Amino acid sequence: MTFGFAPSSAASLSTNTSATSANRLLEPAEWASAGIPLLRSPREVVSGLHSRHRPGPATAIVAVLDPDERVRASASFTRRQASTDGWMYRNALLAQLRRVIPHDLRRRTPVRTAVLLYCRDGDARWTEEDGAWMWGLRDACTLHGLRCGAYITLTRDGWQVLGEGRGGRRPNAESAPEPFALSEAPPPLPRTGGAASEVLRRAAAR
Repeated sequence: MTFGFAPSSAASLSTNTSATSANRLLEPAEWASAGIPLLRSPREVVSGLHSRHRPGPATAIVAVLDPDERVRASASFTRRQASTDGWMYRNALLAQLRRVIPHDLRRRTPVRTAVLLYCRDGDARWTEEDGAWMWGLRDACTLHGLRCGAYITLTRDGWQVLGEGRGGRRPNAESAPEPFALSEAPPPLPRTGGAASEVLRRAAAR
């Protein structure tokens, strides 16, 4: 859309916008030196998210993990605009986080971690699109009071934790999801005790 700018002004605006957008991405070296916490069991996290959301190409899954790496909330959405602007990705991620989990901005230090799994075409090598997602994830975490966690790509070749060099062939963008139970921790057993519990136990045994 144009607003009647002279050609020289429009060209200058376009140049400035491109320059600004170019800064909204992180190079692999920047990401690796940012102190991103390592996942203890990356394959379990990837398999769990893959089973829950069954992503296709251009699908992003943002998940919030507790200190024990259990998924507390997750959401998936499809990238609809062909852009590599981290600011747009930040806004999309922040909207999903606000929808699925309360912020932790009142805490002095974050206790929960957000990770991002992005399913895309191509191979596992870093792209500018990946750099924009990294920038967006880091900024969204800051604005929602979370630790910035791993950025993971999912392609036909498998999954890859960028900046760490860890990955695997399965799951991949074309594989069937594993049984959901394999990636989920068993729910805690209900607490029992007292006379009421004993009465219920005897009733169930009859």
